Amino acid sequence: MLAHTLKQDVLETLQNLPDNADIEEIMYRLYVLENIRRGQQDAEQGKTTDADQLLRDIQTW
Repeated sequence: MLAHTLKQDVLETLQNLPDNADIEEIMYRLYVLENIRRGQQDAEQGKTTDADQLLRDIQTW
């Protein structure tokens, strides 16, 4: 599977929105897309927390 460029992902996101989408919906979808991409980059770089550590952290809240 070929990796999409950011521009390709944005265009696909916009094309999948309904024609009557307002600017707030567009901005929200782009915000979500960016955060997904950041999470994928973090995972590729090993910047993750395993589930057991996360559960321990939550218990200290």
